[in-house]
Amino acid sequence: MVRPGGRSARVQESVHTAVRELLAEQGREGLTVPQVAHRAGVTPSTIYRRWGDLEQLLSDVAVERLRPETPPEDRGSLAADLESWAEQFLDEMSSTAGRAYIRDALLGDPDGSNAGQCSAYAAEQLDVVLARASVRGEPTPGVERAVDEIVAPLMYRILFRPDGLDAAYARRLAHRALAAAEEPPA
Repeated sequence: MVRPGGRSARVQESVHTAVRELLAEQGREGLTVPQVAHRAGVTPSTIYRRWGDLEQLLSDVAVERLRPETPPEDRGSLAADLESWAEQFLDEMSSTAGRAYIRDALLGDPDGSNAGQCSAYAAEQLDVVLARASVRGEPTPGVERAVDEIVAPLMYRILFRPDGLDAAYARRLAHRALAAAEEPPA
């Protein structure tokens, strides 16, 4: 049985902190496992054993950084909540740091589990928004439909066609998801 908050958690936190500090100080170029290990106070073999290589370590750190820190703000209606969430998601993911975290999360993710975790973060946030709207009696699309209508096109555009991405586009996607809530199930 793994002890929450035990040595494993302390090692992970010290290594993640070391990576974030070194990235801030010197950037990604030239970053090495021995540098991270030295800064974290662990041996390089600890990092290799746990993460495999630098790409997988950077991917793990990126996934942790992409985890939302707070629940979505309640603005009183599904329309306002979805618009606000879509704008914030776009702002965070399309920023220079957001793009770097996306790149790192995917680069060191041979089995797709980190990408799945990032997707789960977005779905959890949308689930909070939709559950609040449901309690208010508003018709809501399902979480998967909201992911398909908002998250998927935003991520595609952020990664492959970033020109023209703005808050108005995010709001249009939120309205498409709202329209989907009115459609009968297929």
